[in-house]
Amino acid sequence: MNHTIIHARENRESAQFLTHVLGLEVGTEWGPFIPVATSNGGTLDFAVIPSESIVMQHPAFLVSDEEFDAAFARIQQAGITYYADPHLKHPGEINHHDGGRGLYVMDPAGHGMEIITRPYGSQEQPPTAS
Repeated sequence: MNHTIIHARENRESAQFLTHVLGLEVGTEWGPFIPVATSNGGTLDFAVIPSESIVMQHPAFLVSDEEFDAAFARIQQAGITYYADPHLKHPGEINHHDGGRGLYVMDPAGHGMEIITRPYGSQEQPPTAS
């Protein structure tokens, strides 16, 4: 992936929210976009659109255990509500899917941002008896 556009009410506010959580930097404004570069070389380009036109998007970020620890500390220090599930039914909890850790936070535009330490389906399954 090279880039994807994320709709926002205020593009700089949404970009700054994400960079604060993930420990990244806000890029230089380019046209209508505020970019946030990810560690894999892609960017999330935040663009302002009318609030009534925003449809929730759900980017998930695969991070190392150390990056998760740092992001989780920033989330807790900022008092950001986090959830163990995408339906937001388990506030203040993280999940342990596939032997890792994960959580969800809502950004200022209402997007569900997910942080995980293991890709879904990555936990080794025990061999089946034949």
